Amino acid sequence: MMVAGRPMRSIWPVDGGRRIAIIDQTRLPHELAIATLADLAGVATAIRTMQVRGAPLIGITAAYGIAVAMAAEPSDTALDRAIAILAATRPTAVNLRWALAEMDRVLRPLAPGRRFAAALTQAEALAEADVASCRAIGEHGAEVIENAWRRAGEARPVAVLTHCNAGWLAAVDWGTALAPIYRAHQNGVPVHVWVDETRPRNQGAALTAWELGQHGIAHTVIADNAGGHLMQRGLVDLCLVGSDRTTARGDVANKIGTYLKALAAHDNDIPFYAALPSSTIDWDLEDPALIPIERRDPREVTHIEGWCETGQRLTVRVTPRDSPAENYAFDVTPARLVTALITERGICPASREGLLALFPERG
Repeated sequence: MMVAGRPMRSIWPVDGGRRIAIIDQTRLPHELAIATLADLAGVATAIRTMQVRGAPLIGITAAYGIAVAMAAEPSDTALDRAIAILAATRPTAVNLRWALAEMDRVLRPLAPGRRFAAALTQAEALAEADVASCRAIGEHGAEVIENAWRRAGEARPVAVLTHCNAGWLAAVDWGTALAPIYRAHQNGVPVHVWVDETRPRNQGAALTAWELGQHGIAHTVIADNAGGHLMQRGLVDLCLVGSDRTTARGDVANKIGTYLKALAAHDNDIPFYAALPSSTIDWDLEDPALIPIERRDPREVTHIEGWCETGQRLTVRVTPRDSPAENYAFDVTPARLVTALITERGICPASREGLLALFPERG
C-alpha cells in the first residue's frame, strides 16, 4: 500500500533475513519510524508492546522471528525455546499459533544446518500468502461496497463504519477489513469511512485514519460511542471489521467494543461484516467462551499518549490516581450478529456450514 505516494509493506527481512525491519506502529501517526529487530527477544517485545499488531501481522512477525532465532542457534532446544517465547506474547490472535505451527512443521525434520535457510524461505512464503489472501479479501469485499452504492442509486458515497485497525498495518499488505475499501476506491466507488477512535490504544484514530489519509480516502474520526447514533440517523450503510480469532461456527473475537457495534447494527438493520483470512479461523474451537481474552496493562486505560503542538510526545493520566482500571483487549461478537464473513475464498454466512462451504477440506 502507499505511504507518501510510495508503496510500502509493514514488515520485511534485512541482512539476509537475520534481522527484521518493521514500521513501529507505536510511533504513528505523527512519526513514520522503522525499527530493526535483531534477535528473538526483540521480536517478542515488538509483538507484546504492539510495535507490530493485528492478527495476520502478528503471525508473520512470529514466523520471521523463528528465522531470526535459527540464524543465531538452529538446535532443537533453540527452536523449542523460540516457539515457546513467541507463543506467549499475545494469547487471543490465533494466527500466532498457526504461524508457529507452520514453521515447526517445516523446520522440525531438518538438520540444524539447514534450518535458517528453510525458516527464511517459509516465513517469506507465509508473508506472500498473507498478501495474496488480503488482496482476495479486498476483491470479494469490494462487491459488498459496490452493491451498497448501487442500492443507494450511486448518488452519494458509501458510508462504512470500522472499529480498530484492520488495514495493511495489521497485515503485511492490503489488510483485512480495509482491503475492500481500498479495492472499491480503486474501482472508482466513492467511499466515506467512519473511523472509531478505538480506545484504549486509539488504533482507529492513530492508524486507520493515517492509512486512509495516505490513500486519499474520505474519512471522519469519531468517538467510539458515536457509532450507534450515526446508525440511528441513517448515516451508516454497513459495518466492516476484522477478526483476531473466528470460531469454527462463525463467532468473531475482535478489538474490545466490536460487540457493541454489532448490537447497534443489528438494532438498526445495518449489515455487519467481518473480514478475515482463513489463518484467523480456529477450526478446533466452537465455544466462543473458550477464546482466551487478553488482559493488558491497566495503564493503557488510565493514561493516554499523544503529541503536543510543539512536537513533543507526551503521556498523561486521565483517571484519578487511586482509581483502579481493567483492560480487556477483546470481546466476542456472536455469529448471529454477523451478516457474513469475508474471506480469501469468498463471502459466507457466519456459521459452520457457511465456512465449510468455502473450506470443505476442514469438514
